[in-house]
Amino acid sequence: MGKIFLVGNPCSGKKKLKNNLLDIVTILSRAGHEVTVYPTRDRGDATEVIKNLSDEYSVVVCVGGDGTLNEVITGMMHNKNKYYLAYIPAGTLNEWSSSLHISRNMLTAAEDIPKGKVITLDIGKFGDEFFTYTASFGAFTDVSYSTSQKVKNVLGHSAYILNGARSLSKIRSYHMTLEHDGETVEGDFLFGAVTNSMSVGGIIKLDESQVELNDGLFEVLLIRKPAKGGRLRHIMKGIVNRDFSNPAFEFFKTSKLVIHTEKCLDWTLDGEHAVVEGDTVEISNLNSAISFFVPSDK
Repeated sequence: MGKIFLVGNPCSGKKKLKNNLLDIVTILSRAGHEVTVYPTRDRGDATEVIKNLSDEYSVVVCVGGDGTLNEVITGMMHNKNKYYLAYIPAGTLNEWSSSLHISRNMLTAAEDIPKGKVITLDIGKFGDEFFTYTASFGAFTDVSYSTSQKVKNVLGHSAYILNGARSLSKIRSYHMTLEHDGETVEGDFLFGAVTNSMSVGGIIKLDESQVELNDGLFEVLLIRKPAKGGRLRHIMKGIVNRDFSNPAFEFFKTSKLVIHTEKCLDWTLDGEHAVVEGDTVEISNLNSAISFFVPSDK
């Protein structure tokens, strides 16, 4: 594996990195690797340090939540993607790690890295930005970034459920047109996600048989605004049962789509707030863009 650059967010999920850092470094060092540690200081810091990382390193280990992982991968994409990537989850949601069966126990995840196997994974490009597992808008999508870090640390996953339920009380729809593979989808939508994951926002789950993380395709899920007199319970039933055959849903796979929508629509990229300034955004799948360590038995 060579020299390891470990970048971590000391504030993620109950400040787990501070409590486990020495043990993590010991595990990686005993496996024969020289480890350099870089604790992030501000939002965007991980992107900048990885963007300018020296060629002397061959592996980047990210310790943190989904937002930190997004920053690290963004930095890698700007740095000609020269490194292997490993991930030790330390956040509250950790959606991508769940899809990859990476242990939520930080020390177990660290032990799995030296003996793990390397796979390739798709990365999403959203305009000039990147995302690892989802770009989404509408209901539920503000749950991640509107839930304070203190609340996440105290309540964990329950914080997302509570905020998700609260978001239902203020649902609004967004009119948009989506173009993909020679087809056009238009309508008023309560929610939309372009995803490469088994889960979105900790609330909406996809069946594992529907998702491949390195097939060059996104799973796109849209929820239409109910017709006058329509009931949200049909939508909630479909979400709970992972059944998107109801006309309220649009579900398809694509490698690229162009979305025309309202100006300044709020999106989230891997749970972090993003705004599209214009009325059009192009989203494309970068097939097998990164090399990623996963447990050898998964």
